[in-house]
Amino acid sequence: MTMPDLPYEDIQGLILRTYAMPILRVIVLKVEQAEPARQFLGGLVDGSNGSAGTDNVAPKLATATDWTVKPQYCLNVGLTYTGLAALGLPACSLASFPEEFVAGAVARAERVGDTGESSPEHWKDPFASPDLHILLLLFAQTEDVLAQVTARLRAAYSHGAMSELSVHEARSLPESKAHFGYRDGFAQPSIDGGLPSAMPDVLPKAPAGEFLLGYPSQYADFSYPMPAPAALGRNGSFAAFRILAQDCHGFEQFLADAARQTGLDPELIAAKLCGRWRNGVPLSLSPHFADEQIPMEQRNSFDYVPSDSVPDAFDDARGYRCPLGSHIRRMNPRSSVVAGNGGLKHRIIRRGLPYGPPYDPANPDDGIERGLLGLFIGVSLKDQFEFLMSDWSNKGSFAPGLRNTRDPVIGNNSAPGATFLIPMENQKHPVELTGLSRFVTCRGAAYCFLPSATALRYISALPDVPLS
Repeated sequence: MTMPDLPYEDIQGLILRTYAMPILRVIVLKVEQAEPARQFLGGLVDGSNGSAGTDNVAPKLATATDWTVKPQYCLNVGLTYTGLAALGLPACSLASFPEEFVAGAVARAERVGDTGESSPEHWKDPFASPDLHILLLLFAQTEDVLAQVTARLRAAYSHGAMSELSVHEARSLPESKAHFGYRDGFAQPSIDGGLPSAMPDVLPKAPAGEFLLGYPSQYADFSYPMPAPAALGRNGSFAAFRILAQDCHGFEQFLADAARQTGLDPELIAAKLCGRWRNGVPLSLSPHFADEQIPMEQRNSFDYVPSDSVPDAFDDARGYRCPLGSHIRRMNPRSSVVAGNGGLKHRIIRRGLPYGPPYDPANPDDGIERGLLGLFIGVSLKDQFEFLMSDWSNKGSFAPGLRNTRDPVIGNNSAPGATFLIPMENQKHPVELTGLSRFVTCRGAAYCFLPSATALRYISALPDVPLS
């Protein structure tokens, strides 16, 4: 396959690069008047949303165009199906979007395990409402920059074009850790024709069409259909935005109870649940201790079985080092033999930051919600995000021998009797951990289309462009 010549200037930046900025603000908008709302979106592309004489400071869409100096902020846009309809897209265009995106996150909640306390009836406003039309994703280097850009955005859309429904904040934690204490952000797929990865990946590059519409996909001789017309669909992608609350006290209590139950070190149990030690070192490279001597740039350079990419990998087909049901192995099985046409067919791009203050074990019941604002990006919500959540996270059929188990970290382990299996090389039977609970609860979700710069210009020009 020939490497595509990707038009970086047309692709939203967060699809192809990790911004590595410590601040995220998500602004949720409802379209009130279609024409000025369309003009606002077009203005994000060309920077025309500023006041007269101040175009140079107007908020602009962040594309994947390479930079030599990192900007002070990056702004991206996600549009829901009801948002596209509210913006006035013609019926023929709306009908060309995939069914799961049209249905939306509320209708597809049960499919991805969002039941019980994670069901839409418990979501934060306005995520269960069809009024959720636009997500503005504002990443910033400093709080001052965040405040300045937010003020300019509000000045541009506050004249009746759109109403602000809610705002959601996230901030990086010390040492780039998530709230459960794991260092995060290691495993992102490298994309054929994309930007160099911040963290080297030894696995085969993902075809561009696995993450961008209009290119050959991960399946031979197949490209995912683009929304019509091509100006709207090409170089776009889809994302599941999720607010994920994390039960830090429950997680730490489980580790302590499991340690007493098994005699294993609680940090080893934490590593077995995730597939990495909490410092980010994978069990596949260091099965017995969190080896800080493994350089950061090598902590994504592994496979679970010998492969063309890593021929000298330890053959961990039985999960003696990294359990088959661990979180990172379920989410990215690499070259393992698993259900669903192989481990490299359902990769996703993950972006996001934690929200809430760091967890303090000395004050476990502080009543403060903490978690993750996450974006899970792929060319197909159904074949990537939904497949991972339904088939690999919440089904024991993911791999042989798992029985009726789920992802121990993010899975729907709310039913009594949830277990986790730790195979032991010197034992006939695996260690079976009991007492799992639902450690991650969905507090809101939205299915978004990530339009290209060309698509935003197309939308801004409606209805003065041909409708087919």
